[in-house]
Amino acid sequence: MKVSTRGDYACRALLSLSLHAEGSPTTTSDIAERTGLPQPYLEQILLALKGAGLVTSKRGVGGGYLLSRQPELIALSEIVGAVDGPIVAGDFVEPHTDGACDHEGRCVLLSVWAYVGDQMRDLLGSLTLADITSMSKGEIPWLE
Repeated sequence: MKVSTRGDYACRALLSLSLHAEGSPTTTSDIAERTGLPQPYLEQILLALKGAGLVTSKRGVGGGYLLSRQPELIALSEIVGAVDGPIVAGDFVEPHTDGACDHEGRCVLLSVWAYVGDQMRDLLGSLTLADITSMSKGEIPWLE
């Protein structure tokens, strides 16, 4: 399982907004400079995050992006889901539930992959932007 580049970049962009939340919008170029992300790609990601209601934007002089909610109310699963779609372990069909499986081992493994996807969703749902902001500042330990 792998979080996509878009999912990683989206989390990094919102972490940057959280770390530098000063009440005024942050420009895409400032986020790109701080994070090292390519600005054109970052602009696409921020538009997706805006569409998902995770950021708001202001146009014109002094414009840019702001978090739409407090960091403790934004789960990593929301961020990743906004740019990557549903969090799953793979693009598999649902396992048979009536015990009829047409290929050896297929159904039990489909059940395992579904379970793994559920666990990943739960873990990313339990971590908030506030958590990774605190980790980034050294206020709480990193996950191991």
